[in-house]
Amino acid sequence: MELRLNGTREYRQAADYVAAALIFLQDNVLLREPLRREHLKPRLLGHWGSCPGITMAYAALSCLVKERDTDVLLVTGPGHGAPANHANLWLEGTHETYDPALSRTDSGLHELARRYCAPDGFPSHLSPALPGTLHEGGELGYALATAFGAAFDAPGRLVACIVGDGEAETGPTAGAWHSSKFLDPVTGGAVLPILHLNGYKISSPTVFATMSDEELTALFRGYGWAPRIVDMTQDPQSEAITDAVRDAHTAIVDIQARARAGDMPERPPWPMIALRSLKGQGAPAKAGGKRIEGTFHAHQVPLADVHDDPEQFRALEAWLRSYRPDELFDGAGRPRPEVLAVCPRGDRRIGMQPAGDGGRLRRPLVLPPLEPHAVDVHAGPGIASASPNRVLAEWLAEIMRRTEASRDFRIMSPDELASNKLDSILSVSGRAYAWPVDEYAEDLSRDGRVMEVLSEHNCQGWLQGYLQTGRHGLFPTYEAFASVVDSMLNQYAKWLKMSREVPWRAPVSSLTYLLTSEGWRQEHNGYSHQGPGFINNLLTKKSTVTGVYLPPDANTLLVTMERLLADTGRINLVVSGKHTAAQWLDLDAARRHCEAGASIWHWASTYEGEDPEVILACAGGIPTVETLAAAALLRRDLPDARIRVVNIVDLCVLTPPDRHPHGMADAGFRELFGTDTPVVLDFHGYPSAVHQLLHGRPEPERFHVRGYVEEGSTTTPYDLLARNGVSRHDLVITALGHLHGRATVTGDLAAAHARHRDRLREVIRRTGTDPTEITEWKWQR
Repeated sequence: MELRLNGTREYRQAADYVAAALIFLQDNVLLREPLRREHLKPRLLGHWGSCPGITMAYAALSCLVKERDTDVLLVTGPGHGAPANHANLWLEGTHETYDPALSRTDSGLHELARRYCAPDGFPSHLSPALPGTLHEGGELGYALATAFGAAFDAPGRLVACIVGDGEAETGPTAGAWHSSKFLDPVTGGAVLPILHLNGYKISSPTVFATMSDEELTALFRGYGWAPRIVDMTQDPQSEAITDAVRDAHTAIVDIQARARAGDMPERPPWPMIALRSLKGQGAPAKAGGKRIEGTFHAHQVPLADVHDDPEQFRALEAWLRSYRPDELFDGAGRPRPEVLAVCPRGDRRIGMQPAGDGGRLRRPLVLPPLEPHAVDVHAGPGIASASPNRVLAEWLAEIMRRTEASRDFRIMSPDELASNKLDSILSVSGRAYAWPVDEYAEDLSRDGRVMEVLSEHNCQGWLQGYLQTGRHGLFPTYEAFASVVDSMLNQYAKWLKMSREVPWRAPVSSLTYLLTSEGWRQEHNGYSHQGPGFINNLLTKKSTVTGVYLPPDANTLLVTMERLLADTGRINLVVSGKHTAAQWLDLDAARRHCEAGASIWHWASTYEGEDPEVILACAGGIPTVETLAAAALLRRDLPDARIRVVNIVDLCVLTPPDRHPHGMADAGFRELFGTDTPVVLDFHGYPSAVHQLLHGRPEPERFHVRGYVEEGSTTTPYDLLARNGVSRHDLVITALGHLHGRATVTGDLAAAHARHRDRLREVIRRTGTDPTEITEWKWQR
């Protein structure tokens, strides 16, 4: 007979009391004496409005775990409801497990109250410091996609996701509802969304809460869900939410059992719950002539003037005492047994869910050797040609083969795998899709591990959830549209930075972006597809969690990806070309180059690069070609000029070592760039990114950085380069201006190169194609 736990009233009452106490009290936390103003925190921070609803869901899920021994991970979208999460973690004993100072006693609760919103304590929202948490929720919209990422390839896991009704208004959440169509009931777990409808945002009604039950039901049925609406507004102590969670779990188990027995439902009707409760349920009905409970006035701190307003002060004490804390906690401040009756034990507690600290579940990828996939360049630099992405794809396909049993590697991409020349991966694993489709659709598989959806937000959220629960993955996308997830990147970078400061958190696999279809070769799409600004955004983040790589050819791309797929605790950005191009370094040389981060290419320099008059530096595949072409032109025109060519693969080596862990030591930097030699640096992206990194290096003004300056159109590759001043001829002109002692000669040469560049552009305007001197150029010693 199934165990059924009822009577969660005492537990919810205790959790709501603790949550409210954390917001208001710094002393007398259990109201052992009459409340005085000195017991109040001097600054009242936090959000009460969603706390009661979070606890309703938490208590119901705890009952489910205890009754059915279910593996539940909780993702809380309204992260500013953190007082509720703290309260539940404290009651179930998870806080105490991680820190004995937060024991389930009077002193432990006082310590938790002291730390909440204190400079040395917990923030007002969820953070990595909270056990069992993998999503902050500080910026709304990303919880549901993250929850699905945690459920992929975890067949025994139920990921419950509380989605706030304000959060539900966001575009990322709207797209994430379709994630169920990508979830395989055989190889995956399940996601149980709990849409929390409490009526208001900061000061406005929420769209979803104003919809009728019929409208909500029609909407979510249209999405493919089987919705159940639970109304707790009239009877907040009702067990309806507990019953709904039980029923949802029963439906989930039925779908999975049928699918795993070979009877796959055509459109699995995954359950979801819409939970109605009053905003700030339990708060004073009125204060100061305003309604509080059930209105936006309960969103943050309901009685914000409690320090100075006697009426609010009296209302606060009456509110807190209405929970009857003396009946919920014994003389030592311990929760009474009836309060804890619903709490699971050990690792089954929601806060102790192992996937909530997924770095401890992580196992390193067994990466295949690079040698069988490397491009042969024995004939010399620039002779062999290959598409870097096609080469990489064969190696990634081998990773897919090697992880067929473990199922711990996925690729998330916005429908761009084939466009980016990575489609050979599909020979090993198809595109994941669980719903029936037209038979003409290619390479689809319910258990596929390639995730393609035209939502960068979904790709980012899925991958974050996947990585944070101990797995590995890659996010390839068009360079121009990576910025769609700029804000998600910002939030995740903060999460990783804070995670490093939590001693018990184990690092998770690094999140790696592979940006391709780069702007310099998007001539058929035009200006809208030209935008390398994602680099700039990443460089604003904490240096301990970021890296930017611009491999110049296929072999350096292989070496870079081998390194990054073994990396942990970081966000890494790789920019790579998909078109067939010249290859420069053999595999051994590529390893040495990537290890150094930047090096002199002696074979491309004059006098082996010794004692240079000018340095030509480059970072990126296209800039490498243009720089080498410029070096060849200078050698032809001024054979006695001393020119050094430096290639940069790890952009952050340019940073002084005290500002980035990859920063090159001063001595190594001098070996590459000298101390006063002029440097013409051709960069893949916006020049400002390089200038930012060079700050603090000797004589940074001697670096003349050329890059994308927001000039574009539907045009040819060479014309696009010339429009932005980064063509080989522009580089030569810039270099000639810094070759001292040859003013007459260099001035004439510069003018000649300018005229030649302009003639080429005139030909392009007439013919619409680049001339053969550009398209068929090859490096020659």
